[in-house]
Amino acid sequence: MMQDYRVNARSPSLPLDLIDLLGLVETATIGHIEHLGFVGDNVRPVVPARAAGSAVTVAAPGRDGTVIYRAVDLLMPGDFLVIARVDRDDIACVGGGVATAVKAKGGRGIVIDGPCTDADEIAAVGLPVWCRGVSAKTTNRAFQVGGSINVPIACGGAAVLPGYAVLADNEGVFVADVERMRQLAEAAIIRQERSSRARSHLASGQSIFNFNPEANP
Repeated sequence: MMQDYRVNARSPSLPLDLIDLLGLVETATIGHIEHLGFVGDNVRPVVPARAAGSAVTVAAPGRDGTVIYRAVDLLMPGDFLVIARVDRDDIACVGGGVATAVKAKGGRGIVIDGPCTDADEIAAVGLPVWCRGVSAKTTNRAFQVGGSINVPIACGGAAVLPGYAVLADNEGVFVADVERMRQLAEAAIIRQERSSRARSHLASGQSIFNFNPEANP
């Protein structure tokens, strides 16, 4: 029986100036001003990391490893592979081989709302990967049950559309459409600058209730 792999056209990469802007932004700062777009379910970095890029989405069911490598073949520099484990299982669909292939394509990182495998290999490859723990149970290209690429997905409770901007760091993963991400990034930078002044104020032993950001340039 022929398996169904739905593969849609990719979206444009993120503008370079937005990539540069996101390099200054912390996800936790966005968390002060936005409530949607945060990938949850304990999705954490394999090793401390931060990265930003354009989402190439994958809906990956069961033990099918073919759909992952089909998505890898579509990647362009600056892309972020965002994978939804639609069965919510403990099967790892990313390991050292996938991480190596994504890095070779110029990918910025991988986010999975499921486990990875080969954690030490992933760390050695140097590609940032965010996932939900580690598992010895893995996908295999011999299991071809289908899957979808560049479709709307839910990853860790967050809606992710193809081409969404992805910002990931040690505190978490945040996704949004490009224009909303730009707005939030600009607001976050202003807030971070104000927070830096507030910390200096607190470090001097003063009360936060005496802090006036307008009077503390």
